[in-house]
Amino acid sequence: MSSFLTNRWIQYGIFAVLLGVGAGLLFYFNPAQESFFPPCPVYASTHLYCPGCGSLRALHALLHGHILVALRLNSLMVISIPILVWMWFRPAWMFRPKMPWIIFSILIGYGVLRNLPCWPFHLLAPH
Repeated sequence: MSSFLTNRWIQYGIFAVLLGVGAGLLFYFNPAQESFFPPCPVYASTHLYCPGCGSLRALHALLHGHILVALRLNSLMVISIPILVWMWFRPAWMFRPKMPWIIFSILIGYGVLRNLPCWPFHLLAPH
């Protein structure tokens, strides 16, 4: 007999409930206006935008159907959502040896580019 949390369907159900609660919080509460959402620790300490800066506000905008606003806040996060869904259903390609390095390079590159103060890179900063 399998234990309670090793049953796949129970794990999927718990994940779906947590995802729904998180989406509900982001739908009803704007991260730009509510103080209970944590600020970005990288931005708070360095005043540099990390690759995740603006993600909560972008998810809030997406949940309200504002795709262009979400893209202005964090384009990498918005573009990565379909890729993450694809990874969920087809995870085999993620286990290639070079894939972690590719993802790491994209995140570091995006983090560096969005902090450059010249056009067009300043458009990557959340605003």
